[in-house]
Amino acid sequence: MPIPGEQPDLTALPPQTSPVKRRLAAQHVREARDRLTSTSGTRPAFDYELLRQFAQNRLSASLVILLLVATIGFLSSLWTGALTAGAWTASVLVIHAVIITKCRQFLELPMSEVSAQTWRMRFIMLDLFYGLAWMFILIHPIGIDETSGTFMLFVMLLVVAVSSMLASSLPMASFAATFPITAAITLNFVLQGTLRDYILAGMAASAQGYFAVLAYRLYSTTLATLEARAEKDALIGELEQAKAISDEARRRAEAANISKSRFLAQMSHELRTPLNAILGFSEVMKTEVFGAHAVPAYKEYSADIHNSGVHLLGLINEILDLSRIEAGRYELNEESVSLVGIVEDCHHLLKLRATSRGIIMHEVFEPSMPRLWADERAIRQICLNLLSNAIKFTPQGGEIWLKVGWTASGGQYMSVKDTGAGIPEEEIPIVLASFGQGSNSIKSAEQGAGLGLPIAKSLVDLHGGTFVLRSKLRIGTEVVVTFPPERVVAAMAPMSEPSPSITPPGEPVLSPEERSRLSRRPLFRAGT
Repeated sequence: MPIPGEQPDLTALPPQTSPVKRRLAAQHVREARDRLTSTSGTRPAFDYELLRQFAQNRLSASLVILLLVATIGFLSSLWTGALTAGAWTASVLVIHAVIITKCRQFLELPMSEVSAQTWRMRFIMLDLFYGLAWMFILIHPIGIDETSGTFMLFVMLLVVAVSSMLASSLPMASFAATFPITAAITLNFVLQGTLRDYILAGMAASAQGYFAVLAYRLYSTTLATLEARAEKDALIGELEQAKAISDEARRRAEAANISKSRFLAQMSHELRTPLNAILGFSEVMKTEVFGAHAVPAYKEYSADIHNSGVHLLGLINEILDLSRIEAGRYELNEESVSLVGIVEDCHHLLKLRATSRGIIMHEVFEPSMPRLWADERAIRQICLNLLSNAIKFTPQGGEIWLKVGWTASGGQYMSVKDTGAGIPEEEIPIVLASFGQGSNSIKSAEQGAGLGLPIAKSLVDLHGGTFVLRSKLRIGTEVVVTFPPERVVAAMAPMSEPSPSITPPGEPVLSPEERSRLSRRPLFRAGT
């Protein structure tokens, strides 16, 4: 726990807390500047707010003070006489009027023209004169006899309580207004010399201490409120600044994304045109259409050129697909497709590659699965990406399971599970990000661009489905893709053949072949 007044060691903070370090450094610089410019140990802005609250309290309680002075003046006239009481009342009212006038002058001045030290001394001196005036009416030589101690103590408590509450934002002003009264009353009781007077003197001194502590607590509460408000204003300022920075960063990111999309759209043709020529001529050279090569190595070089071109074309297509998805320009060509049929086609397409690596592939399909309302090309790309990854990272002798079935909510799912090396849990968000590759992928001999899983996940999201990747290190990886029930195509019940006698007038009469064809028409729920 840091010691108050001691600046913490900012270098001891972790590197990820750089915003916190900047904020702490700015706070300490501000506090040091405030200590150098303040006259009371607090911030200059707090000095002004405390003086302002003092002036507002005085103005709001001016009527109460007038009634208090008039009441005490009238009661004191019973002992001191009308002339003395009237003179005292007039003098207190004059001091009160001066305090009110100065408070109004202070509130009318702008903050930049206020000298906190000067006005603080003015208010303290005015409260000191105010306290001396009250002391004058309560001391014994004016004419209060010894039996009026209770009245003196009551008046003292009343004046001390009111003054402590009104001047709580300036503790020195509260002390100046109350100490003369308490000192005079306490001394008067002590000079009487009786036990009762000693008790009353102790009560007066205790009351002064109590109200002094209460006034200081009120001052501390007020100061804490001002500090909390200043901290809130600083946080609001930081949030507004951060929002402005984030808005600017978002605008720049959007502009960069638009520039990237335009660049990819323009480079698509520029890259594919020469690449198609490379693929075509390299395939001609590889197959020796116009005759055998004079040097056998040229055939191998042609095959390498063709394979590299095919790999580069696939990479370009993946980048363009991902850019269209991120830009929101990928349009689904939805139709009724069979998920089981697509997965079987992808299995047969990649079965030879899996067999050459010594990998066994299993199929577990639910029978009689209805069709899906989806984009066949997108579903095929999802399945091919998942199967390619599973084959790539499954060692020789491993196994891969393909599953298609029902979900608990009535949708359909596709699962690809392998017995590969697996992915560490902390790397799963990395492999799902664009161009992200895990440690096993980096060590693998067959490195890709890191776009297969992000593209598959984005295509699943476009269909409103879910993409879940579960993996355990040295055990295997499973990817489950689910499609919502709204995309499952449900068939209508067969229509009963109506009787010719009840055919409504004007209705076309359908042939048995047309009615049979209509009865087999599917009813789909594709978000309609």
